[in-house]
This record gives sequence, structure tokens and C-alpha cells, in this order.
Amino acid sequence: MAAHATLAEMTALPPLALTMGDPAGIGGELTLDAWTRLRATGPSFVALDDPRRLADLARRLGRDVPIAEVAGPEDAAAIFPQRLPVMTVRLATPAVPGRPDPANAPAVLGSIERAVALTQAGRAGGVVTNPISKATLYATGFAFPGHTEYLGSLTGTSHPPVMLLASPMLRVVPVTIHVSLRKALETLTTAEIVRTGLALAGGLRESFGIAAPRLAVAGLNPHAGENGAMGDEEPRLVVPAIEALRAAGVDAFGPLPPDTMFTPRARAGYDAALCMYHDQALIPLKTLDMDGGVNVTLGLPIVRTSPDHGTAFDIAGTGRADPSSLVAALELAADMAARRHHGREAP
Repeated sequence: MAAHATLAEMTALPPLALTMGDPAGIGGELTLDAWTRLRATGPSFVALDDPRRLADLARRLGRDVPIAEVAGPEDAAAIFPQRLPVMTVRLATPAVPGRPDPANAPAVLGSIERAVALTQAGRAGGVVTNPISKATLYATGFAFPGHTEYLGSLTGTSHPPVMLLASPMLRVVPVTIHVSLRKALETLTTAEIVRTGLALAGGLRESFGIAAPRLAVAGLNPHAGENGAMGDEEPRLVVPAIEALRAAGVDAFGPLPPDTMFTPRARAGYDAALCMYHDQALIPLKTLDMDGGVNVTLGLPIVRTSPDHGTAFDIAGTGRADPSSLVAALELAADMAARRHHGREAP
């Protein structure tokens, strides 16, 4: 994996914008603990959250995290070593750990929208999102399958963004994402595999500093179809996509049997795995490195990362949540922002 940006590179860029997530989940305590871990070293961030909620949560959990309300990211960097900077996003009703309330959905979405706007304006270095509850948002009319698609709409991307899951052990991208397995099989096309592969290769070059990315392409069926004995999708859909990617200058190879392509020896031979559907990609990543996994959105005009886990309502408010994935998401966002900034500044 690419090394993180140096502290000098991080501090030369604006603070990151960290969203609220579902206030009934573990996002608040992750924010408090991430500040504690990063206050001395960075990267700095500003939380878009309800400061009263965070202060109350810190008291209940016994966390020594002083809160400072700020007007914008510009005020955050200088105070970050001493206090957690928070841009105020008021909740409609007090958050109860483990009990999501649709009344707070506007605040959840408002936090995301403000983070995106700040980053697009160059006032924040990137967006890092705490976990949301899709079911709670759906109950209020939220029309997007998840964060990834919503961020694409907010930033006005012409093509659907690509979801990359990254850890020091593995990087994976699913071609189809938040749809049922049946729907994934119905919508998988050669064109979509090619589009996703090109976005993946471009993202690895731009944001991870990998000049010539190697993409391992998974088959769809057991044993990658066993020469057609277990399905014809490989010769019909996947092989033409690999050929098109190679014709476009991408070092793509496969289709590989999904049950063997994630062994340590196999992983040493590629920079990212291009998978056909959600669980084919996320199960190996989360099995190998649940705590260090980071969700990265490729194909946006801004940097966006998030921890690779959900709201964990069952342990919310207990202080047992592990902030490692959020810390990794903040560090990776800073690294990506520094790489993008360096690329723009290059002659």
C-alpha cells in the first residue's frame, strides 16, 4: 500500500471534513476517539456535528475531549491539538444510542452536504463520512442506494462513482454494488466491467501513486466458470472486458477463480482485485482486515473516504467501538488529498 502523506504535507492542506453519520450509532464516539489519537500528529479535521451531542457523549463515556465550535475549517487547524473543532449541525431531537430516529435524517444529510460543499470550495481537504443508517434514511424518502451514489449526485459526476475498499492487505472494487444478487447478475455487462476497471486504474494512479496498476479480475462463477461447465458469463462478459482494458493500456488479467485469488501468494501479484458483485469483494477484505479497512469513492472530483463498517447500533454509547477504521480513513484521505494536490501543482 502507498505510504501516508507526511505531517508536513497534511498540515499544508485544509483540514478534512468529518460528517456526523447516524447520531444513534457509533459515529460520535469514533469522532471523539479519533481526535484523541490524532490530535498530536494529524491529520486535522473538523466535525460537522451537534456540539452538544458530542460534549454530552464525551461526559457519559468519560472521554477528555474539549469541544470548540468553529465557523469553518479555516479555524480548525490551529486549535486541533487542544480541542475538537466542530461546525454546528443541530439535531431535531436528542439522539438515543441504538435507537435511530428519522427526525434526525435532515441533520445527517445536511452534514454530508456541507462537507461536500466545503471540499468543493477548497475549504476542506476531503470528506470523511461516519456510518449512516440507510434504512432510517429510506423511511424519510432518501432516494439513493447509499453514500456512494448520493455523493455522486451531490458532486454532479457524469458517471456513477466507484466504491473501492482498501486496507494494507488488500484493495477490492465490486462492479455491482448495493443491489440484490439477482439484480447484480441481471445488470452485469462487459461495458460496466470496463468502465469500473478504467476508473479503478485511474484512481490507483491519481490517489495512490501506483504508476502502472495491476488488476486481478475475478470470475463470476465457481472456478471462474470451469471453461463454461459452470456458466458462460466468463467468456461472454468478463473475458471481452479484460481484453478491452488491456487494449486501453491497463494491466488486467483473469478471469480468476474467486476462491483462490485472495490467498497471500495471489495477492502479491496484483494491486487491486476487480470483483463482479458486492460480497465477492467485501467478504475477503473484511475477513482479512476489518479494523483497517477503508471505503474510498473513486470517480469524484473530491476525496472521500469512510470507515469500512456500519452504525453498530448494538454497541452504540457503550464506548466499546474501535476507532481504528475511522483513523485509517482520515489518514488515507489526507494521503489522497496530498497526492492530488501534488499532482495539480506538478509542472
